[in-house]
Amino acid sequence: MERSEKSLKRLRVCVATCNRADYSKLAPIMFGIKSQPEIFDLDVVVLGSHLIDDYGNTFRMIEQDEFDIGSKLHTIVRGEDEAAMVESVGLALVKLPDVLQRLAPDILLVHGDRFDALALATAAALMNIRILHLEGGEVSGTIDDSIRHAISKLAHYHAVCTRSAERHLISMCEDHSRILLAGCPSYDKLLSAYKRDDYTDIIKSWLGDDVKEQNYIVALQHPVTTDIKNSIKIYDLMLDALISFNKKTLILFPNIDAGSKEMVRVMRRKGIEQHPNFRAVKHVPFDQFIQLVAHAGCMIGNSSCGVREAGAFGTPVINLGTRQTGRETGENVLHVRDADTHNKIYHALELQFGKRYPCSKIYGDGNAVQRILKFMQSIDLSEPLQKKFCFPQVKECISQDIDHILETQSALAVDLGGTNLRVAIVSMKGKVVKKYIQLNPKTFEERIELILTMCKQAMADAVHLNCRILGVGVSTGGRVNPQDGIVLHSTKLINEWSSVDIRTPLSSALHLPVWVDNDGNCAALAERKFGHGKGVENFVTIITGTGIGGGIIQHNELIHGNTFCAAELGHIVVSLEGPECMCGGHGCIEAYSSGLALQKEAKRLHDEDLLIVEGMTVNNKEQVNAVHLISAARLGNSKAESVLHTAGTALGLGIVNILHMVNPSLVILSGVLAAHYENPVRQVISQRALVSAQETKVMVSELEDPALLGAASMVLDYTTRRTY
Repeated sequence: MERSEKSLKRLRVCVATCNRADYSKLAPIMFGIKSQPEIFDLDVVVLGSHLIDDYGNTFRMIEQDEFDIGSKLHTIVRGEDEAAMVESVGLALVKLPDVLQRLAPDILLVHGDRFDALALATAAALMNIRILHLEGGEVSGTIDDSIRHAISKLAHYHAVCTRSAERHLISMCEDHSRILLAGCPSYDKLLSAYKRDDYTDIIKSWLGDDVKEQNYIVALQHPVTTDIKNSIKIYDLMLDALISFNKKTLILFPNIDAGSKEMVRVMRRKGIEQHPNFRAVKHVPFDQFIQLVAHAGCMIGNSSCGVREAGAFGTPVINLGTRQTGRETGENVLHVRDADTHNKIYHALELQFGKRYPCSKIYGDGNAVQRILKFMQSIDLSEPLQKKFCFPQVKECISQDIDHILETQSALAVDLGGTNLRVAIVSMKGKVVKKYIQLNPKTFEERIELILTMCKQAMADAVHLNCRILGVGVSTGGRVNPQDGIVLHSTKLINEWSSVDIRTPLSSALHLPVWVDNDGNCAALAERKFGHGKGVENFVTIITGTGIGGGIIQHNELIHGNTFCAAELGHIVVSLEGPECMCGGHGCIEAYSSGLALQKEAKRLHDEDLLIVEGMTVNNKEQVNAVHLISAARLGNSKAESVLHTAGTALGLGIVNILHMVNPSLVILSGVLAAHYENPVRQVISQRALVSAQETKVMVSELEDPALLGAASMVLDYTTRRTY
């Protein structure tokens, strides 16, 4: 009877919010709790800068969201210096016990790294109240780190945003079974609200009717309490740079940390509040702030919003100073660690303003709230409250799963071939979890539409396959600018596919970062991560298929060249008067050794009745191709043998040229003709290469899908940090 009654009891959850920033993370969870009254009982406690007029009295937005605020605690001691922060913590500790004793929550939700949150965690821990800490384990580089980690040690349960944060908590001896890899709750709203139809009205309401999308700046900078003097200097220089840059700017007042008053004085000394290019405000409602950041030409400052939420939209960000040092960031963030004049910041604005970057999901995939609510329901209130620390450091562990929480980090790989369009879900270990194949349409619009349809289907299937999609990699023929995700010149097999931006439509529609590269380069990347090239510093991959392509890895990096034309290995010339190539030249390797070249020779021999030998048949309806040529040669056809000998020699000579140019330690032959060319290539190297290059290893690839695996490796291996 007692157990039955306990199981029917609603879970009493207290959510305590201290400022506008943490409310943006807590509000989605609060809405989720409120939507399930049969399971949860919600109490809301408001304290800190929410209740101060200078910071916008932001408690009103909580009331506007129709939450009943059970307790309002005035806990801020004015002064905005280090002593005032300490006194504010003390005042909160004096006032909180009565509130927590009256509410008697089963769980207290505490967010982040603010000094107010430290007071909440301290009071709850001493009063034996279970604490669920959101966004622990992250690293930013200021006093916030110390506060955040202190709260983590007081908390009993953790909901983290990233895999790195999870590992940090495990290395801090937190029990991995009490850590949930959820993602950031604010992303649940970000990803669904990005495409609001009225965003232009929001921009106009805050910045004026003449301001256009991506033609304004959002500025938000807070003091660094461990280095107040330098952070004020950076703030001063930022304002000078913004004035010189001469773009409409929405600037928010700094938070309540020590040093904020000095920052406000700097702002007023420069006349920012009266300047025609600036709109200075204390607070913007979160749903409107999302739109302003999403459609800005640039965001500048040191707010965590810049290194976290802005990445979901691909908004370019300039992160100033040290407040966010250590944060995981998308490639949209450019760091200016320090500056002596405003010129450096101005130059960063020139580099970033108006750009768009791939959408990043480092901090969430839009399903955090659902995971957190299930996690809270799984908490056994009958368990002893005393924390258990895991000593020594836990080895590679997986956080607790709730139902179908996605665990296997994976990529969507797209291979744009001449005939087929292929999409695959590829795991971190190179396993093709599921593959999708469709005929490749002829026009750009049809191709993009089909790619999106197939990718969306794969993303939906990924949920059931227990895969977490990190991004999209695209392998395509032709010359590619991988920096911008543009196919510059396509091959003849893929018509109407030149000067095409593939990255933008895919990233915008799928809300995922997108990488694009040439299929030969992708084959080399696949070998580097999953094949014979793993751990090899310098190697070359040669693709022998319909055409001849490849990629060059030097010092573990892929070579692209000045105009992205490096590693066009099929167009190395081995004869001044050789057959015509599809590129328009003569004597290229591809004109001798590609599948198309062999097919052409097979047709010529067949037309002259010189192909078919005893033991070999060709159906009249069957198209003669390279396979028939190889079969004829194996059955003793001297003409076919001569063609294949020439083809193997041409390929071998091209590879000898490569050995003499880049001196790799390994050559990997890939593609349908690779096994056939292995011995001829070795023979030519032994006969024609310099002695110092004759020992170069030649191997046949063992990868089944190098184009797809290479496309996936761009996603799985990407680095996110950029430093300026």
